[in-house]
Amino acid sequence: MKKIVIASDNLGKLTEIGAILAPLDIEIVAQSTLGVPAADEPHFTFIENALAKARHASRHTGLPALADDSGICVDALNGAPGVHSARFAGDPPAGAAGGRNNQDERNNRRLLELLANETNCKAHYYCVIVLTRHADDPQPMICEAEWHGEIVKTPRGSGGFGYDPLFLLPELRRTAAELTPEHKNRISHRGQALAALAARLRPAPPARPARR
Repeated sequence: MKKIVIASDNLGKLTEIGAILAPLDIEIVAQSTLGVPAADEPHFTFIENALAKARHASRHTGLPALADDSGICVDALNGAPGVHSARFAGDPPAGAAGGRNNQDERNNRRLLELLANETNCKAHYYCVIVLTRHADDPQPMICEAEWHGEIVKTPRGSGGFGYDPLFLLPELRRTAAELTPEHKNRISHRGQALAALAARLRPAPPARPARR
């Protein structure tokens, strides 16, 4: 497997996925560069959405496809934003400037508004990675991971994306946005799930001949 289409146009995700899969000498291609439209994500679970996106990209390109579905789940909000993390504050107004960064800021503000009177700020990021070898793959590779922390009421850090400025790792006393990209890739939900996938994709060492 030398080339995989990534079923995402999120630059932050593409950068993280590329960095983690680079040692495997696998070429990754964003679906937009191959003219693949974004897939619908109508499902209530991360895994169903990820599988739908991977099959959609494979079907359009004829290539193996990798899809990630991830989000932040807050205890006090019964797991919300969950699968709605990317559009938690709703779609931006027509003609609004700022793109991805503006959407992240709107989502963060919405989350803080809902937690304004809450004392339980525990949360976790969740990620599921699905790799389909072809559109009708009956046995896709599926890897998942969680990253636990809590929400802080004041954003900190300039790295990462999404809810990273609000996601505090108590043991490190830093938010995800205050970590270096290398550190984040080692310990994050996406980093853990991709590492598990990379281990499955890595060629098995040759068997040693039996001793006589």
